[in-house]
Amino acid sequence: MPDLSSNHPRIISVANQKGGVGKTTTTINLAAAMAELGFKVLVVDLDPQGNASTGLGIAANERAVTTYDLLLEETDLKSAIRNTSTKGISIIPATTDLSSADMELFSNDHRSTLLRKALRSNAMENFGFHFIFIDCPPSLSLLTVNAMVASDSVLVPLQSEFFALEGLSQLMLTIREVRQTANKGLRIEGIVLTMYDQRNNLSQMVDEDARENLGDLVFKTQIPRNVRVSEAPSFAVPVLEYDGNSKGALAYRALAKEVLQRYRKAA
Repeated sequence: MPDLSSNHPRIISVANQKGGVGKTTTTINLAAAMAELGFKVLVVDLDPQGNASTGLGIAANERAVTTYDLLLEETDLKSAIRNTSTKGISIIPATTDLSSADMELFSNDHRSTLLRKALRSNAMENFGFHFIFIDCPPSLSLLTVNAMVASDSVLVPLQSEFFALEGLSQLMLTIREVRQTANKGLRIEGIVLTMYDQRNNLSQMVDEDARENLGDLVFKTQIPRNVRVSEAPSFAVPVLEYDGNSKGALAYRALAKEVLQRYRKAA
């Protein structure tokens, strides 16, 4: 299936300023689903919690070079990119060092374009990645702005719970501001409903509300609340590897195919 007709990888930020919405889970498993289809994928862990790094099997004591070094120390890509145990997925890991990055970036004249400079450099073409997924921190910080400036699009996980749409307007406003000032090509890849329980009236109400207000921006695929998805990170593998026949794994495969369909329509 690979061949996306470009030497440059497609860069997608996975972002939502609310925590606990399935952002890291979506990053890891969407990357795994793309890798399963034969694409070569890079995950950029931009969250100081480093959960994407842990979820892909990179222990804390094995993160000698991180996204902090890439952003603030101008470390080269070859030193920063690590292989993972999941075939087809590489990662630039993160540590708590990123917690201070916002303050350090603030005094840098190029504070919002450092990640773009690294990920869109000519050196990136040598790695042959088809997709880069950036796991953003749960805030609208300078790190998140860096991710958006570097990206082609933003994918938004939206938890199927009360007040799910609250705060989404601020995220949309940030995307609009980045589009107007620093990245005119930035678009919304789509909004995916996570932790969806079809037996729960609230989940159905959130789904209806989201589709009524956001229309085709909402992916048809819903990511179910699934125990296998929750268990997989403790084994440091994506759910597709942990239990490939689980409802969660099947949903992320469907989401990957839907992302590809949208990409080809937009191309």
